[in-house]
Amino acid sequence: MKNIKVIIGYTGTNFCACSEQILGCVATGSTIEEIKKEYTELLDFHIEGMEADKETLPVERGKYKLVFELDTQALLKQYQNIISFSALSKVTGINQRQLSHYANGIRTPQANQRQKIVKGLHEIGKEFISVS
Repeated sequence: MKNIKVIIGYTGTNFCACSEQILGCVATGSTIEEIKKEYTELLDFHIEGMEADKETLPVERGKYKLVFELDTQALLKQYQNIISFSALSKVTGINQRQLSHYANGIRTPQANQRQKIVKGLHEIGKEFISVS
């Protein structure tokens, strides 16, 4: 079973998904759930078309697992109505204005900043789970 990494981004109006491992297969949608479903269906259709055209397949049909990863902008857009930038700023040490720039595509964070954001979201999630 081959893992295929699919990056979900945000275009300013919709989410989009693509993979460097599967060129030419791109999906868009208004929610993360929709984009995952759309990409999965489109990949099957894409592979079917490649088979029909006798092209070299990047993966065998049914012999792969899709691993979805949100880029920083999509991650922040997905959770902006659930977790405030103020709360995220407190746990990450990244100021709210910078978080807003990342969420709106004005700036792209370096890898260490992205890791701080992911770690901060996990910490906030742990706080939610601990509530009884």
